[in-house]
Amino acid sequence: MIRLLLDAHLSPAVAERLAAEGIDTICLRDWHDGNYRHAPDDQILMAALTEGRVLVTFDAHSIQPLVKEWVEAGRHYGGVVVISAKTIPQYDIGGLLRALRALVRDSGEQDWQDRLAFLQSGSTS
Repeated sequence: MIRLLLDAHLSPAVAERLAAEGIDTICLRDWHDGNYRHAPDDQILMAALTEGRVLVTFDAHSIQPLVKEWVEAGRHYGGVVVISAKTIPQYDIGGLLRALRALVRDSGEQDWQDRLAFLQSGSTS
């Protein structure tokens, strides 16, 4: 089952709600007592890999080039899900919840290591 790590740009309320529903989710603010809140993306990705967590972020501008660099260098990462604010605005808690639930449901037992995906709008269920 996919284990989510929500970047600082996502409301902790999203992580709390998903965790309450049994989805293994934590926000960066609470992960390792907040020690990674201001860490560079490469440190976050490395730590997420060791825990088998998939980073969920709105920060496509910096994360996509970093992932590309790592792939070209043969480095592994725990997986990344990028959210476009054009698809799901940051303030749309309900939309984020629906989309992340759908992602978890559709992922099943898939291995997310070294995978980059874009979050799609969730269903209305």
